Amino acid sequence: MLTIKWHGRGQGCASFLSSPILKPNTRKKTKVIKLNISTPSESNVKKANLSATRKERIKLPNYDDDCCGGKTFHISEFLCHPSGIQAMLNTSSLQSFQALDTNTYRCFLPKVQLLNFEAAPVLDLRVTPTNEDCTVEMLSCKFEGSEIMERQNNHFSASMLNHMTWETNGFESFLEVEVKLNLTLEIYTRPFTMLPVSSVERPGNLMMQALVDRLFPLHIQQLLQDYDKWVHQQLDIL
Repeated sequence: MLTIKWHGRGQGCASFLSSPILKPNTRKKTKVIKLNISTPSESNVKKANLSATRKERIKLPNYDDDCCGGKTFHISEFLCHPSGIQAMLNTSSLQSFQALDTNTYRCFLPKVQLLNFEAAPVLDLRVTPTNEDCTVEMLSCKFEGSEIMERQNNHFSASMLNHMTWETNGFESFLEVEVKLNLTLEIYTRPFTMLPVSSVERPGNLMMQALVDRLFPLHIQQLLQDYDKWVHQQLDIL
């Protein structure tokens, strides 16, 4: 009985010792976190649309037969002449300019100070004179300067249209000029991103209109001076 009992214990002990030792699982489960990183689409970017316009009717000087020897020099002739095209480009206020094709020009303006940075505006303008009108269209506007300033070229776009027509009423000739300027700005810096777009557009429109109102008369005055100078140059040739 004892032998059998001991033997039974031995079997029981041997069976326990020979069984594999169960170890707790210490491996930690890794928690996977998914991040959805996305850049704001163009439709989500705030944009301020600024504009300014001005329209005027200007009386043209009368170059009658007495002063011109019986020949008339209509303003349409002047605007089709290289001198007239340079007057429309206002080359006297440019740093330099170059022809890109028969009627498109790249104009380099003098450097301007913006905060602590200097930048030189570069405009591509198309001049289209005909016997009935003359149009100056701005195809592009960029800034050349520091890397910081040139990066701003990606955050705005501008367009400008200067349209001139003329008519004769009796013995008087008139020039009608209409200028439209449009500017689109991306709003991507604080605190402006936290404000409504109107907070940028209202002062921006006032500033642009003030700029057009100041520069428009100066451009017309210079154009008429260049017209007068050209007429007298033609008289000297005759």
